[in-house]
Amino acid sequence: MKTPRRLILSLAMASLLPLSAHAQNMVLKAHDTHPAGYPTVAAMESLGKKLEAATNGRIKLQMFPGAVLGQEKEAVEQTQLGAIQIARISLGVIGPIVPEVNVFNMPFVFRDVAHMRKVIDGDVGADLLDKVTNSSSRLVALGWMDGGSRSLYTKKPVRSPADLQGQKIRMMGNPLFVDTMNAMGGNGISMAYGEVFTSLQTGVIDGAENNPPSYFTANHYTTPAKYYAQTHHLIIPEIFVMSKVTWDKLSAADQALVKKLSREAQLEQRALWDKSVEEYTAKLKAAGVQFINVDQKPFYDATAPVRAKYGAALTDLMKRIDAVK
Repeated sequence: MKTPRRLILSLAMASLLPLSAHAQNMVLKAHDTHPAGYPTVAAMESLGKKLEAATNGRIKLQMFPGAVLGQEKEAVEQTQLGAIQIARISLGVIGPIVPEVNVFNMPFVFRDVAHMRKVIDGDVGADLLDKVTNSSSRLVALGWMDGGSRSLYTKKPVRSPADLQGQKIRMMGNPLFVDTMNAMGGNGISMAYGEVFTSLQTGVIDGAENNPPSYFTANHYTTPAKYYAQTHHLIIPEIFVMSKVTWDKLSAADQALVKKLSREAQLEQRALWDKSVEEYTAKLKAAGVQFINVDQKPFYDATAPVRAKYGAALTDLMKRIDAVK
């Protein structure tokens, strides 16, 4: 979805309007590509309500879900300009600026979701937020959000890497992810998300991978891909950021308030996410999807070359992550 040029210009002009000394009547435009009601959107809306209450209406948040302000790359550019004030984004658009965040894209870098949460809640998570904030990105990293654990859904049951031989599996358009699937035994296919449903129906691909809520809401479970092998090969947190242009207009007290509420949003989104996963897993099972528990070790071992290739400069960071108990 392309953002109309007129809307981008109007947002950019709005960002240049001076604020009063006390930031009176400040409205923060918040962006998310996820739809209304999604856990990340709901958590950000809650942050906005708390912020408005804490400032007696002086600072408000207006949520724009469903990519109405543009897709991620476009939204990040507008956030850097200050036309969008807050954005929830994936790490893909931050990685080129702050390479350290790419460590979270590594296959099996986390033992499980609980491990991932301890990492982002602890020193590693805080250090990476600081690296984004202190980089040339012109973004202030406010917190992390749970992006779910990704597993395989296929037309044939998968219990080991051998079962993936010859199967074409859609992956996100990043060479690291395609190489991950190839190492796991399948044939990784880079494909736009919007093409997956038809490709599963017509046999162009044999499967894909994602978390249970996405598997259900995209209706991919209605295709012949009705086996869900719980490999948990990718557990990738997402990040939400504020424009540095906007951040610098806030008083020190308001900055501290935003940081405090961001931490609360990080934990609130997590609770909403867990509920969402539970609900959609139940719906998938009721629809006839067969969930398969697999031994992760063969998949972990098979992807060692991928971690070595893409993590060569991130070895120390991966050791820190592994040391978190």
